[in-house]
Amino acid sequence: MAARTNYTGPVLFSFGFRPFFLGACLFAVLAIPAWLLIWRGDLEYSGVMLPTDWHIHEMIFGYGAAVVAGFLFTAVPNWTGRMPARGLPLALLSGLWLLGRLAAAGWLGLPALGVMAVDCAFLAAVIAMIAREIIAGENWRNLKVLVPVTLLGIANACFHIEAMTEGAADLSRRLGIAVLIFLIMLIGGRIIPSFTRNWLAKRGAGKMPVPFGRFDAVTLVFGAAALLAWTAAPWAAATGVLLLAAGLLHTVRLARWRSLATLPDPLLLMLHLAYAMVPAGLIAAGGVPFGLMEPPAAVHVLGIGAIGGMTLAVMMRATMGHSGRPLEAGPALTLAFMLLLGAVAARVAGGTSLVAGLDGITVSAGLWTAGFALMVLKAGPWLVTRRIGPKKVSGKPAQPPAQQAAAGQA
Repeated sequence: MAARTNYTGPVLFSFGFRPFFLGACLFAVLAIPAWLLIWRGDLEYSGVMLPTDWHIHEMIFGYGAAVVAGFLFTAVPNWTGRMPARGLPLALLSGLWLLGRLAAAGWLGLPALGVMAVDCAFLAAVIAMIAREIIAGENWRNLKVLVPVTLLGIANACFHIEAMTEGAADLSRRLGIAVLIFLIMLIGGRIIPSFTRNWLAKRGAGKMPVPFGRFDAVTLVFGAAALLAWTAAPWAAATGVLLLAAGLLHTVRLARWRSLATLPDPLLLMLHLAYAMVPAGLIAAGGVPFGLMEPPAAVHVLGIGAIGGMTLAVMMRATMGHSGRPLEAGPALTLAFMLLLGAVAARVAGGTSLVAGLDGITVSAGLWTAGFALMVLKAGPWLVTRRIGPKKVSGKPAQPPAQQAAAGQA
């Protein structure tokens, strides 16, 4: 394990969360304004997909996949006790992710099959590297995390195939979103109660979040079933009923985690608020078949609120924990998360004029961009500079349990 402390290469490639979290945040800052300009006809798009497909694909399989990779390449070494991927392998993997973004944007001049090959190679490499580490470390109980990540890779391949054969992606759009939402249900249901329990225990609270039990298992099954039905038949009344039921179950699940007690800690509260976007999005999608909600609005509650909110909150916490910073959001990062919540509300408003003649779509794009810009300005330097505080020794992180949990150990 000496190799853990003897690394002398670029700090950016010293741990998996660094390049992928920074890349994801920078991409979030650039991609949404670019999409808004493309949508308004002010910027030329030269990719092989339809512009709308490019926007959706890049948010799921560009931004989303980068955050998933950063989380896994940080959590898995803690699960297995093995040396993390770093240095040249991590740099090459990061470069592969970047090539996928350039290919999807049409900047490499590749045909559709070439774009698919370059883009799909990233998640395939992530799956292979994670599988190798888990198997080599004999950490069998965490092998199940490969299932949703593999499904994400399959959804990406299906997206390309559907776009090539049908002219536009449809089913695979929802499949990609569904996989990310299920990952939030699964991993969020593991880390949020754990963080909350640790925080409340330090303050001598008597009542703790309800531990994972049969109700949580049933809720996950309902959530998976609702997401599958939404993927296959989003307009069906039966799908609407299933989504509404799943949304209510996840609302109850969140209520069992003592969310209101976390009000004094914005960093912890963010996780609860982000998870709240899961049932909100399920209920919004459930209202679509009955004419109660417009499909784009429902999708963006899930996309901006649940996926954007949870990934932003997790990146904040993991970056602080692994860079040796106190687990405190501070004004800038708290504002960044609030701007993201505002982006959800503005996007639900859609074409309605909100501020100075700007419609909800434009306002939402601006708030999203401002939120991630604050994240880059505040946390970006932490991602490219060496850790402060206690160093890791003996292959284990010398940090409090709450900070270890920030890496996905909870």
